Amino acid sequence: MTQTDAAPGVTTGKPLIESDRVEGTAVYDPTGDHLGSIKRLMIEKISGKVTYAVMSFGGFLGIGADEHTIPWSKLTYDTGLGGYCTDITEEQLRGAPSFYRERDDYDWTDRDRERELLDYWGAPYYWGI
Repeated sequence: MTQTDAAPGVTTGKPLIESDRVEGTAVYDPTGDHLGSIKRLMIEKISGKVTYAVMSFGGFLGIGADEHTIPWSKLTYDTGLGGYCTDITEEQLRGAPSFYRERDDYDWTDRDRERELLDYWGAPYYWGI
């Protein structure tokens, strides 16, 4: 595999990565077990900062998988694993507030919902207070 053909999540030695190459990258729990994978990124329009990763977990071959929005600050890239590590457990994911577009209550303009999400994960508000 050449440097330009690297699989999602594999470090290529470049400091930046295209968003479509992040999609599908594995996420590992605190014990190093595969927890899920990145489905999409949420980017704040004005600052250009990645604020959230929507993570898919469970199911089989994408069928029956759940999605949860994780603050980007909860993910750290691990070159040895070729994926992202987090201190989030599967139990925490199952109890997390849902916030994704397949739900009727999807509204990314609702700061109260974002506060609920960020408070649940113990993550700072990306927009400042």
